[in-house]
Amino acid sequence: MATAPAPVETTAPHPEASPASSPGSLFQLLRDGRPRTRAELVSASGLARSTVASRLEDLLGVGLVVPTGEASSSGGRPAVTFVFDPSRRVVVSVDLGVSHAHVAITDLANSVLAEDLQDLDIADGPEPVLDLVTRTTLALLEEAGRSLDDVAGTGIGLPGPVEFSTGRPVSPPVMPGWDRFDVPGHLARTLPGPVLVDNDVNIMALGEHAERYRDLSDLVFVKVASGIGAGIISGGTLQRGAQGAAGDLGHVAVPDGNQTLCTCGNHGCLEAVASGAAVARRLREGGAEVHDQADVVALVRAGDTTASQAVRDAGRDIGSVLAGVVSLLNPSVIVLGGRISAVGEQLLAGIRESVYRRSLPLGTHHLRIVSSVSGARAGIVGASVLVTDTLLAPAGVDAAVAARG
Repeated sequence: MATAPAPVETTAPHPEASPASSPGSLFQLLRDGRPRTRAELVSASGLARSTVASRLEDLLGVGLVVPTGEASSSGGRPAVTFVFDPSRRVVVSVDLGVSHAHVAITDLANSVLAEDLQDLDIADGPEPVLDLVTRTTLALLEEAGRSLDDVAGTGIGLPGPVEFSTGRPVSPPVMPGWDRFDVPGHLARTLPGPVLVDNDVNIMALGEHAERYRDLSDLVFVKVASGIGAGIISGGTLQRGAQGAAGDLGHVAVPDGNQTLCTCGNHGCLEAVASGAAVARRLREGGAEVHDQADVVALVRAGDTTASQAVRDAGRDIGSVLAGVVSLLNPSVIVLGGRISAVGEQLLAGIRESVYRRSLPLGTHHLRIVSSVSGARAGIVGASVLVTDTLLAPAGVDAAVAARG
């Protein structure tokens, strides 16, 4: 394996603008993976040929760019082309849910090289869970034929509010023992590079946006599982809110006045009424042998009319809350993910019914309400995007060049 470039610093670069002539700014022209000649880079950047040559040397030095082949020529010596090499470094991508850990090794283009999905209980606490993540990561690196020296950074999603600037969970309702825990500090004992932590639905929104909707600026990703939450991309930017709690749909009151007690202590919260756990509970109370969300999905797929109706009713409740989101944010697409979304059209039909009935026609004129294309991989792809969008931004690339000296 080729020698890895100099390690990236263990803290994320400050997102200040880089000069237009910097290596990081020139790299943005190559990030799409299309080979370009020096002449093409000179034309596209407006920089002097000598400056482009110098910046290319910087990018070659940190391993982000490699020469590849030769451009077609109508005569004379063919020009060498240069292309982004996403294989030189890898990212540790982690999606933690209430009951699962999805860990992957991805390259700098966010392609999955190796992955592992296993059950866990997030209530076991931060140290046991994060130690499991570390052990799994080391095994996956070996499986992918990579080492810790290849790791550029780690992205991780948690099922609760996160203070993004510090990577610490803040009063997460389903994560006892995690409040204010130093997640980046714990993982950084073993894993090199920056450790970026966000809410799990936020990283799902990033993953879905990168995989399917990169051309759209306004997207809402809704996760329906044991809880309900949303990741909001507005104006092309992920919206986290002042305390990292943006998109917490689960604790918005359902408009019909339902008085079901929620774990937060309030009554009628969407999560208490329409989450996968709430649907399973309602079916159990009706005499069905249902233990969890997987049983609900199995019943609906088997054609059970009672389960199908319960899921559609849950969809209507979710849609009644999303109607307010549509009026407030005017997204182009609402993407549905999470375990209970595997029931398919029954849930979507209920959501669409309420959204289109309760929202103004202008807000829904071009609105699409669809199931996730990325599925279970949305989280790990998004965790990778969280890291690569930082490290491959102009400031991140310039920091790598400066660190190499």
